[in-house]
Amino acid sequence: MNPHVDDQHGGAGGRPPMSPAQAWDVLIAGHERFLRGEPRNSNMRREDFADLTRGQQPYATILGCSDSRVPPELIFDAGPGDLFVIRVAGNLLSPEVAGSLQYAGAHLETPLFVVLGHSDCGAVKAALGSLLQGVQHFSRIQILVDSILPSLEHVDRARPLQDALAAAVEANVRTTMRAILESPEGQSRVRNGSRKLVGAIYDIASGRIRVLDQA
Repeated sequence: MNPHVDDQHGGAGGRPPMSPAQAWDVLIAGHERFLRGEPRNSNMRREDFADLTRGQQPYATILGCSDSRVPPELIFDAGPGDLFVIRVAGNLLSPEVAGSLQYAGAHLETPLFVVLGHSDCGAVKAALGSLLQGVQHFSRIQILVDSILPSLEHVDRARPLQDALAAAVEANVRTTMRAILESPEGQSRVRNGSRKLVGAIYDIASGRIRVLDQA
């Protein structure tokens, strides 16, 4: 890990602009501190938040699941103002979420975007239940489930349930990433290297993230 890049972490005010690669290094350095049990940002003071009245300059945007066990700020040992976090069950890309991502890119100019799924995702599990067993859910939940179902098209239905769920979680993250890449912003900014898009899976049991290959 580049120690110089790591030293840039620690507050939104006046942070030098980062490249996508630098932002990724900072994010991973924070995750490594989390895994070691050596967080820098565990004792936030009121003054730390008051300093942010001057504005925000997050170095990464995280699209994650609403699951209470997957808090991005803790997983990446990030301080106030470091991350622009969007959370929705199943880390789905709805029009509202897409608008939030566009805001992060166009106005906050975050160089790094991460789609963060997680093990044992309840929303994906519900979608898998509908796919495999025809389970029907409450009306609003079913709308959510129906949005996930297309991403599970190639999940092997013959696999054991936990294996199928793990594959479904990854497929769901990749579907969201693909939708972002196919947007005008994704085509113009991610593909030319001015923004970086990463998919990852957080394992609740171990606390580790697994970065998905970019295939």
